[in-house]
Amino acid sequence: MKNLTTGNPLKLIFFFALPLMFGNLLQQLYIMVDTMIVGRFVGVDALASIGGADWINWAILGLLMGFTQGFSIRVSNCLGANDERGMEKSIAMSYLSCFFIALIVIICAQIIIEPLLQLLNTPSHTIQGSIMYLRIMSGGALIVIFYNCFSSILRAVGDSRTPLIAMVMAACLNVALDLLFVCVFHQGIAGAAIATLISQLFAASFCYYKLTKELPFKITKESFQIDTHLIKQLIKLGLPLAFQNLIIAIGGIILQSVVNGFGFLFIAGYTATNKVYGILEVVAISFGYAITTFVSQNFGAKKYQRMKSGVFQANILSVFISIVIIISILFLGKKILLLFISTTPKQTQIVLTYAYDYLFTMAVCLPILYILYSYRSALQGMENTLIPMVSGIVELIMRVSIALILPQYIGVYGIYLAEVLAWAAAAIMLYICYRRDLHQLDKGVV
Repeated sequence: MKNLTTGNPLKLIFFFALPLMFGNLLQQLYIMVDTMIVGRFVGVDALASIGGADWINWAILGLLMGFTQGFSIRVSNCLGANDERGMEKSIAMSYLSCFFIALIVIICAQIIIEPLLQLLNTPSHTIQGSIMYLRIMSGGALIVIFYNCFSSILRAVGDSRTPLIAMVMAACLNVALDLLFVCVFHQGIAGAAIATLISQLFAASFCYYKLTKELPFKITKESFQIDTHLIKQLIKLGLPLAFQNLIIAIGGIILQSVVNGFGFLFIAGYTATNKVYGILEVVAISFGYAITTFVSQNFGAKKYQRMKSGVFQANILSVFISIVIIISILFLGKKILLLFISTTPKQTQIVLTYAYDYLFTMAVCLPILYILYSYRSALQGMENTLIPMVSGIVELIMRVSIALILPQYIGVYGIYLAEVLAWAAAAIMLYICYRRDLHQLDKGVV
């Protein structure tokens, strides 16, 4: 375990975030490998099928990840307050909650996948591939939620190294299984989905093993005696984050329905960019996790001025890194995007044009996204998960309204602007609420 309540804040946050950056980068790279292998060895229709499933898949993942992030905040607070018994009980109740949440998600997802894809006007020649992909991925919800649970708890107790090691091994395994299932066994989209789940199962097992070795206590059978009050506290922390991710995904799903109206070549370009977008987001996600853990531990220890200083310093560094990434993407963007596309020269040029225009728009607005993650994560660490949820609603309203209106006047550029303007609106709201909460802490209200 690592205590973040003493030492240089920026140094602690940076070196805590560094393994997360590598881990998240590897995660995005093996997601990209999935897409590259499917796009190049199965075809552009298969690429569009995965693209048509992207936001629904993200909704399921976001729901599961939101709960585990919320649960880990409680664990981190207990560590900051030196409450070992509270940590043990919180982890046990998190495990129980994760199990039942995953079962509910599996059942509901299997029911709604096909009608939802039909509602979104998914093209007829790609819908069956999307259905297959989503059924497999949602069927593995238990694997996904426990992988995120174990890795979130490890981060909460100050260990960002183990999730990185797990991700390195899982990424290598995923690439090997992709090639095996897709290129050798010719399982297409299904093979890519199965490879991803097997890789995550491996990562979950490794994280659990390391967690049992790292904790200074063993979670006994008595710890699993149901504590309804604690479960309510955990759900109170996790539900807003899960709902926040779900709201953002709903906006993306509605956006996907608009995207589907532009044809499968645009869907393919849009999908390729979204995979590269994952790399753009890596530093934001990593600093977000680090800031949440740092703020949460210091909030539990009541070191509010230290908490404020750490967030400010992390903001400056993350924006600087975002500018470096912008420059890199502007020079290398087209070469990276071409890795996803394999079709006739004429179609390749059309898909590449769509993809690069979207990538360029998001890249130049990247600092906004990084600021959004920073303040959202800080609020979560202060046990305020309600405002981040509301910020998701703001993103939903902006993304949907702009996507439904602007394309009628400026075509596909309306889709591109919907994303970045949604970031901007949410970032402004989060900053205002963060400053308000700091003011209340200074006055002793919280």
